[in-house]
Amino acid sequence: MWGTLFSFAWAKQGVVYVGSYTAENSAGINVYSLDLKTGRMNILQTVDGLKNPSFLTVDARQRRLYAVFETNDYLGANQGAVGAFAIDQRKWTLSLLNQQPSQGAHPCHLAVDPQGELVAVANYSGGNIILAPISHDGSLLPATFLAQHSGSGPNQSRQQEAHAHSVTFSPEGSFLLAADLGIDKIMSYLVDRENKQLVPSDPPFTATAPGAGPRHLTFSADGKYVYVINELNSTISAYHYHAQSGALSEFQTVSSLPLEFKGSNTCADIHITPNGQFLYGSNRGHDSLAIFKINRQSGELTPLGHSSCGGKTPRNFAVDPSGKFLLAANQNSNNVVVFRINRRDGSLNAVHEINVSMPVCVKIINP
Repeated sequence: MWGTLFSFAWAKQGVVYVGSYTAENSAGINVYSLDLKTGRMNILQTVDGLKNPSFLTVDARQRRLYAVFETNDYLGANQGAVGAFAIDQRKWTLSLLNQQPSQGAHPCHLAVDPQGELVAVANYSGGNIILAPISHDGSLLPATFLAQHSGSGPNQSRQQEAHAHSVTFSPEGSFLLAADLGIDKIMSYLVDRENKQLVPSDPPFTATAPGAGPRHLTFSADGKYVYVINELNSTISAYHYHAQSGALSEFQTVSSLPLEFKGSNTCADIHITPNGQFLYGSNRGHDSLAIFKINRQSGELTPLGHSSCGGKTPRNFAVDPSGKFLLAANQNSNNVVVFRINRRDGSLNAVHEINVSMPVCVKIINP
């Protein structure tokens, strides 16, 4: 079950966890070292025996990794699962602690709150989100909260019902924002830590443009702004974040595509460099990473161009905590490409590539 282990000098290395779909008999989660000088990756561990551990997240103390198992048949019910793994902080390898039902079909995203006490999960086909407490040993307890979303959108092929697509805790951990692609809404919940529940905020949601299909979102480095990538209309929307209420107010929407592009495209992931200077969004169809400059004072985005993702269908990508590299997971070309980030203009230069079957998610930590 466990692949070969390698030892190396951690002072110059990062660690990369790659979650994948396993339909083609690929390994579920691969663990790599990342050379922070050259961008080269080397395998540390292969975790087999998992079913579609597609999206991953790591707690702030780098002691636990959590993964959704994107299925609809866990324990014989129409639901997936979420799993907890212990991270060996010497070798940075994984060992499974436990699994819990996600209480909805095809869980596609999850997040750990900043205090490391709660895990939130978005169930795409289930159209709901759950909240599960974390035990003292890092394992997951049964969910204590479920919110069922309802509604539809104008895109008849993709928005016939709710499709919760991501969950993101606010930087201070007081609120949870849930992007629902199916109903064109970003739901906002107040985190009730004492009772391990979520309470709808006031207002309880922010509506996006009809047919936008909000997918993933990220907070600015200073926590003042929220940027949402809209899957269905290939745009990125910028919002003021009101920390007292959890509310959002939109002030800009930009296209993720070049003006001359006329083909079909869906957006996927969105991230900001650690210094808060550049924002990237991934395009599936155009197969690129859109690059934007962030105005520190206003939060507004200025397009800087596009970089090829180095493959097909960039489902997910990540920026390493040092801000030197961006790693793109290209699902349909079965590769992960390492790009060096130009700190002056945000441009990307490919420096390394590895083969990974159907990669879905990349998480990077610097021990």
